[in-house]
Amino acid sequence: MLPQSLRPSLFFSPGIDWGWKALPFPILIREVTNMPEKVMPGPVSDAAGIREAVCVHTKKIMDACRDKDCIEDLRVYLTKSSQCALDRACNVKAGCAELLYVSTNVDPICFNKGFYTVDVRYFYRITADAFVGAARPVEVSGLAVFDKRVILFGGEGSSKTFTSDMADCPDLQNLPQANQPMAVVEAVDPLTLGMKLVDACDCHCECCELSDVPPCICSCFGSDLDFGSEGKRLYVSLGQFSLIRLERDTQLLIPVYDYCMPEKECTCDGGSCEEDPCEIFRHVKFPVNEFFPADRPGADGCGCGCC
Repeated sequence: MLPQSLRPSLFFSPGIDWGWKALPFPILIREVTNMPEKVMPGPVSDAAGIREAVCVHTKKIMDACRDKDCIEDLRVYLTKSSQCALDRACNVKAGCAELLYVSTNVDPICFNKGFYTVDVRYFYRITADAFVGAARPVEVSGLAVFDKRVILFGGEGSSKTFTSDMADCPDLQNLPQANQPMAVVEAVDPLTLGMKLVDACDCHCECCELSDVPPCICSCFGSDLDFGSEGKRLYVSLGQFSLIRLERDTQLLIPVYDYCMPEKECTCDGGSCEEDPCEIFRHVKFPVNEFFPADRPGADGCGCGCC
């Protein structure tokens, strides 16, 4: 029997069907604070430190995926000077690969409402060392392009968005169209997995020809690219990590604790950023290891090998 001070104000009777197995003793229930059914923007009285509820405009992630692509035998379209050096080369050594730009295109899927295809094209700058006889290797560079397609959920929307920063009479292609989600691609520079030098095929096929390269990409190489099918060819294998997602504009009601004010004070008052070099030197630790080299691995410090 509980004392009067510890007796609960509320308890469940075992004879009532609460949806789970009834126990032969009272079940203590903690008092729960009733939450409002709908929170409106404005000040909030809450013990957790929330100051107010604020409506913000942001991007909502509708769907996302991650990918780990192993891209094999991707042709490298070299600059014209690099192509001349490659034609005289007998071997190549892989260099580095840099991701220059990623273009995306979003199209709805007619037979599956709310889903979209996202066509992604990666533009890479590839460098390599071409060995021409016994001379020093010559650095060559060129463009490589990789295409892929993913399907993600983006929801449905028919509204059109107009903002005050739009032109008074925008071009026809810049007029707001159907409310489609926006594709976002996050990627890192790829890993160079391999590189090989091959002779041009005798069939002179057009399946490897590249088109629709933006002028801003071509200008990254400093000289014209050679998109021809003659001469030797350079192929590279890459490992690409990327995150792809679809986002939509939305308005969310979020809790606000306080305004974000920086705590760090600005330095260099009065335009003088000079510091005392001796004061900086006092914070440098004494390099003990420079005077007493470390023992070989496994030694216990006695130096005699008798242990």
